[in-house]
Amino acid sequence: MLPPRGRGRIVTVLGSDPGQVLDSYRTCEFATLGKGGSPAAWPTAVERRDDGTILLTTSLAFAQKALNIRRDGRVALLFSDPTGSGLNPAPQISVMGRARCPDLVMAGPQGAEAYWRRLFERQPHSRSYLSRPMRPLMSWYYLRLLITVEPQEVLLRPPLDELPAAGGPAQARGARALTGAAQLASLPTAVLAGRDASGAPVLARTRPRPTPEGYMIEVPGDCPVERGPASLLVHRHDEHLNHMYNALVRGDLRPTAEGWLLVPDAVIEPMGSGGPKDALRVLRQAKRATDRYLARRGLDRPKVEWDRFRALAERS
Repeated sequence: MLPPRGRGRIVTVLGSDPGQVLDSYRTCEFATLGKGGSPAAWPTAVERRDDGTILLTTSLAFAQKALNIRRDGRVALLFSDPTGSGLNPAPQISVMGRARCPDLVMAGPQGAEAYWRRLFERQPHSRSYLSRPMRPLMSWYYLRLLITVEPQEVLLRPPLDELPAAGGPAQARGARALTGAAQLASLPTAVLAGRDASGAPVLARTRPRPTPEGYMIEVPGDCPVERGPASLLVHRHDEHLNHMYNALVRGDLRPTAEGWLLVPDAVIEPMGSGGPKDALRVLRQAKRATDRYLARRGLDRPKVEWDRFRALAERS
């Protein structure tokens, strides 16, 4: 049974066991609220705990989601990309809940051993980060903040109809060059991050359709989205959580006579296109962001507990 066990509300629309479905997914989309209340989602890996909570982590280099949670703990998770899960068909799981993230920097796997074991198993290439030649470059990767989510509502959604293997929304004929068109065209679907009437984040996988004004969005009936700031996330990975790519198209979500319209205004590509130059840039930026996080709190850089991580990796 998927958490919350005895707490919150679970709505099952399929015959699948939500817990088994969730555990099969390699990644999920995780949405938090920015300082101005704007929702943003990024892909992440999680671990379902026996106490009914969901654990995820973030490195100090990408700590924005942790900072958002400390300001507003309302979050949403969507398990909708079944790559590598073995699920066929693949029901989607939508989770709304509250998260907490203590300002405690973890330099070892304590408190998240099952999370790291699963990550090393499902992402074999990450074990190479533990080798001695890679340690100076990748120490930032192992300095983590732990995020615990307590689900309050869980929805099981049917999978989207089968789609072509490649090719997302093309540019609308006769339309201006829409912001984010190239990014959204790289995949057939995207994940909408919006807000409900209370301002809490909600998520839904959809097929954006370009128009001269923006992207028309199909929203499931159980996703109570409201007008306001929103974003579209595209991301991909292979069956071993390698060759990752993600991009976020931000904008304003508006109701129209034809449905919901996202008017885009910005694109964020944290990893770039994934080429060698982008990889070097990301490594430099990750080190600087980690140093900034520690410096602002007057903390020395903790020493990564390499032996403990290696022991978990070897057992995986």
